[in-house]
Amino acid sequence: MHRNDTFVSHSAFRLTPARLAVMTGLLALAGAAVAQDVAPAPAPASDEAPAAEVAALNLPQGPTTFLAPNPNVRRATAKVNGDIITETDISQRVALVVAASEAKIGAEELGRLRLQVLRNLIDETLQIQEAKAAEIEVGDDEVNQTFARVAQQNFGQNPAALDGYLTRIGSSANSLKRQIRGELSWQRLLRRNVQPFINVSDGEVNETLERLKAAKGTDEYRIGEIFLSATEDTKTASFENGKKIVEQIRQGGSFVAYARQFSEASTAAVGGDLGWIRLAQLPAELATVARDLGAGQLVGPVEVPGGFSILYMIDKRQVLTADPRDALLSLKQITLTFPKGATQASAAPKVVEFTRGVQAMKGCGEAETAAAALGATVVGNDNIKVRDLPAPLQEAMLKLSLGETTPPFGSVEDGVRVLMLCGRDDPQTGAGPSFDELMAQMEDDRVNKRAQIYLRDLRRDAVIDYN
Repeated sequence: MHRNDTFVSHSAFRLTPARLAVMTGLLALAGAAVAQDVAPAPAPASDEAPAAEVAALNLPQGPTTFLAPNPNVRRATAKVNGDIITETDISQRVALVVAASEAKIGAEELGRLRLQVLRNLIDETLQIQEAKAAEIEVGDDEVNQTFARVAQQNFGQNPAALDGYLTRIGSSANSLKRQIRGELSWQRLLRRNVQPFINVSDGEVNETLERLKAAKGTDEYRIGEIFLSATEDTKTASFENGKKIVEQIRQGGSFVAYARQFSEASTAAVGGDLGWIRLAQLPAELATVARDLGAGQLVGPVEVPGGFSILYMIDKRQVLTADPRDALLSLKQITLTFPKGATQASAAPKVVEFTRGVQAMKGCGEAETAAAALGATVVGNDNIKVRDLPAPLQEAMLKLSLGETTPPFGSVEDGVRVLMLCGRDDPQTGAGPSFDELMAQMEDDRVNKRAQIYLRDLRRDAVIDYN
């Protein structure tokens, strides 16, 4: 992260489904409710005194531009220390972000997205180059194995299915494989050149554990963040950029995809996810607005030291307190499907009959027999966590007794279904992170901060030729 008072749990590169969604931008946080009543931070005034660093440059107050470039000509490609980033590279990576956004992206927004993707590709190239210079190689076999896991976890099919999907959206397997290679190379480089020199003492961990115990019962939040850096000279542009990102997300764009491509915090690699934190760990500017957010709400851009932040409230819970949504459920899903081409009018009587039949069932023991009589099918699962269900179903499930069902939901095309509760294992009091888990979190946060400095130095020393 970009602040020193927050720790985030980021382990070495692990291909969890969430991270795969971040990498590929294939899964969107669609339909998120947003906070409309929280006003964004005002754009900074133009007469603010310049920072000391800017003042040292002795810049004129009203600079006159010579040989202004043609605004209709975009520099779309670059050569980074001799390695070329092509127009095709940019277009195929942009396609991943566009595919993850339900909102239509206009020409101006698309142009801005292309410039950001170019910056990301430059960083990725620098990371791969630095790993090679350190004699760290990521072989093709390893990249292909990772690509295959992406295909399996996102598609449940072989790599050819993912390859075909990427081609259809205007991207390619090679584009995603390059991103995989960059992620693996950078993580391996950090583990060798940075992680061994990070030290977290036992005393620091114990002190943090004591603070957690003292905070038992207080609220903690899982928050996503997009951080946009800004200097005094770039504040207005950065703020306007943030507003456009918020607008795109509110129109159905993927927060995860935008965080992955635009955020300048180290958490960009995991879609902006800060993990579970307490408001005291956030800067005062962010804590103030986060306190009023509900799950699924968005706010920003909010001015913070060094730039602007956009926050997305992923979830809330209480420190070291059992959360009912962590209960493990045993469920049976009863589904009634309709013939292809069926209309809402023709399906309505069958839905009424199905609903009455389900309500008459006497518990899970006769679910299969009763469902068969209704022409429905039953699928069971004994390890469903409440918080993993869609938000509208979570509250409904918590109110059910054994053998009861949710109201019918679904559509004529996908089928109408209900969930029947067959068992529930309520969570015990939250134990919080263990000593080892907390130490790993603190070490990861320090590695991330060092990684930002490392990448900044690579950018500073790079030879970049724009075409």
